[in-house]
Amino acid sequence: MARRWTNDLTLADATPEAAFWNRRRIMAGLAGSGLAAALGGRAQAEEALEPNTWDEVTSYCNFYEFGTGKGDPSKYADRMTTKPWSVKIDGLVDNPGDYSFEQILGEMTLEERIYRFRCVEAWSMVVPWQGFELADLLNLAGVQDGARYVAFETLYRPSEMPGTAYKVLDWPYREGLRLDEAMHPLTIMAAGIFGKPLPNQNGAPLRLVVPWKYGFKSIKSVVRITLTDEEPPASWNMANPREYGFYSNVNPDVSHPRWSQASERRIGGGLFARRQPTLMFNGYEDEVAVLYEGMDLGEYF
Repeated sequence: MARRWTNDLTLADATPEAAFWNRRRIMAGLAGSGLAAALGGRAQAEEALEPNTWDEVTSYCNFYEFGTGKGDPSKYADRMTTKPWSVKIDGLVDNPGDYSFEQILGEMTLEERIYRFRCVEAWSMVVPWQGFELADLLNLAGVQDGARYVAFETLYRPSEMPGTAYKVLDWPYREGLRLDEAMHPLTIMAAGIFGKPLPNQNGAPLRLVVPWKYGFKSIKSVVRITLTDEEPPASWNMANPREYGFYSNVNPDVSHPRWSQASERRIGGGLFARRQPTLMFNGYEDEVAVLYEGMDLGEYF
């Protein structure tokens, strides 16, 4: 079992601030998905949650496989077939193979993680995820000594993903982490939000969440995980390395070439809400700064 992490946010921080789903509604929403049994007593919500919180998180998304507009994923992602689903785990592992979604959930301990989410476009929100530490899945596969990086790949199915008709990126979407980043207790694979299974537009049925990095690093609808000894390709880094580095840690002191990262717009804050200062490592500096000791955080964006 991976080292556990203690959350310092509450559901009151969810975007926008609201009441909470009660336990009965959570478990009813999970029924039939396999998530209810997996969560068991670990569901952390308390009272009824204001529905607009769900709408904010599920209607304002980046998922370019369905289009470049923020509303395109919620409009078109229902075309994506997510059952059956499997994740190929290969490379430098002891137990390579195709792991079904149900098999993965059966082996993992799901818990709620309420994380800040910061987009490279300088907007932010807070999302209550349900998932498991990626380290637990990697340990199940058996990481070999030579592994140094973890590569991820998103589903590529043009018949169901209208955005892939446009060469915005070199499909399929790919991302990568250093092994120590992937094994960090903050790094999770999410299978749900707000106590419900992940909607397609948010990366169903299984997505990565790395809360101290810009959102594009948290790859959606993962179909392949590869352990490797070389830095893997990452889609936005391949498309424009000057603007999107491999690490892409949230850093208010390093501007994007076309805009400042010193502040952010909180989704759901209202038309006249002030921008808020961006926190180093998106507020997780105490937990992850040690990973980058000795590195120039400006150079290694």
